[in-house]
Amino acid sequence: MVKVLISDKMSPRAAEVFRARGIDVDEKPGMSADELIACIGDYEGLAIRSATKVVAEVIAAADNLKVIGRAGIGVDNVDIPAATARGIAVMNTPFGNSITTAEHAIAMMMALARDIPAADRSTQNGKWEKSRFMGVEITGKTLGVIGCGNIGSRVVERALGLKMRVVVYDPYLTPDRAADLGVEKLDLPDLLKRADLITLHTPLTDVTRDLL
Repeated sequence: MVKVLISDKMSPRAAEVFRARGIDVDEKPGMSADELIACIGDYEGLAIRSATKVVAEVIAAADNLKVIGRAGIGVDNVDIPAATARGIAVMNTPFGNSITTAEHAIAMMMALARDIPAADRSTQNGKWEKSRFMGVEITGKTLGVIGCGNIGSRVVERALGLKMRVVVYDPYLTPDRAADLGVEKLDLPDLLKRADLITLHTPLTDVTRDLL
């Protein structure tokens, strides 16, 4: 029987899906690197989120591993060259949480614009400092979106619905796609000058590291 290790905390539904397909599942979230190395050789599949670091040492010990599945988008916690060298497929779920992430970005933007966290702390301390926490309206403001892929484009759609102007930096965004989205494509320095608020939606790679 095929065995899969779930090494990060996931919904119980994840294990149910595997078992319904006749796959043996072990759930061991929170393991140390040494513990993972010690047991990974028993499994054909590894299901992770962002906490598990699948480094070269883990992959070297994974004698039977065929696939690493990331429940989410980013795979920067997986040594992909090491996995590829051993013929281990690395997969992610790029559309699984894109709407949730986009909505969360908009929520944080509103919290920042309206000083909601600080106002909440003040109110919890028995104060009512209305004039101190007026904040600013986001209607008519310019949002700078760095990275306009699956999540970034969904943020764009929601920002436009809030009557914001949107400028985008993404070297892979074509003029036709920018026009379809209703955004202006800029170089990064120009975006930083124009934007009132900035949101970042890029994978962590050698190219994007220290982008800001």
